[in-house]
This record gives sequence, C-alpha cells and structure tokens, in this order.
Amino acid sequence: MKSFALVIAVLAATATAAAVAEGYPPIEPVEKLYADNDIRGKAAPHLVVKEWLNGPAPKTHNKVVLIDFWATWCPDCRNLIPELNAYKKKFGDDLVIIAISDEDASTVKEFMKKTNMDYKIALDPDKTTKTKIGVKGIPHVIVMSPDNIVRYQGYPASNENQLTEEKIAQIIKASKK
Repeated sequence: MKSFALVIAVLAATATAAAVAEGYPPIEPVEKLYADNDIRGKAAPHLVVKEWLNGPAPKTHNKVVLIDFWATWCPDCRNLIPELNAYKKKFGDDLVIIAISDEDASTVKEFMKKTNMDYKIALDPDKTTKTKIGVKGIPHVIVMSPDNIVRYQGYPASNENQLTEEKIAQIIKASKK
C-alpha cells in the first residue's frame, strides 16, 4: 500500500513539475476536491450539452475554457456569477465560460431573466459530463487549456485551491506560448 501511495505521489509531482515548466499554475494538493475523479493535469472529458439557452455553442478551438457546474437553487453558485461575469469582461475572447446546469430549461430561463450572466449557459439534464467527473458538490469548476488539459478543478471559493483571476491569467498566458 505504501508503494502505491509513493507511485501516486511521484506521478503527481511529475505532472505538477511539467505543468509549471510549461508556465501553468501548479496542481495544488487538496484535502477535499468535491469530485470522485481528479482530472487535473489530464484530458478533459467530452462536454455533453443537450441545449444552449443563450445562443449557439461557443467556439472553443484554441481557447481556454472554464466550465462551471451550477444550479439556480445553490447560494454559492449564485455568488460566483458576478465573478464569472468579471472574468469574461477582463479576459474577453481569450476565455470561454460555460455554465452547465442539470435543471429544466424553464427554471434556468426564469432565473436568467433576473440575473445577468455574460457567458454561455447550457443544460445537461442527464448529468453526463458531471457524472464523468463525479462532481459531488457545486459550484464545481474546471479550467482547460487549448490542448484540452484540465489546469484547474475544484470548488472555486475553497481556501485550499481557490480559483483566482491570477490563475486564469496564468493559464491564458501559458496557452499563448
């Protein structure tokens, strides 16, 4: 068992060293990820969306993509919206933001009437992508570089692994090299 833990630690350190060498933020160890699958440093799962609520699917080729798993009833998810709006404003076309809810369209559309969301809103009522990651708590965010590697995953307001403007800027900058 100890050798297995050592192998995992060595692999994590190697992935972190490679990411830092490429200019990406290091993969920070976390006590609680709020997901069954740690996909940081790995290829992101294929994004499954049943319906786009505010326009067509965004163009994500050669872009940094932030995916937010959220719900209208979730206070922490609602608190994240102004931050996501600010990221979209600051980073413009360098960052594609997609918020995915598994709620029904009428609930989300009603919420959108009262809440400004300057990014793409999608529905996945079957929870396909959420299930692949094993999301256990929301909001849950992943940020992918243009090569489809997950550079950030977690609860964005966590003290352990907080999503910050600086981390997003670093991912964008490293992606342009």
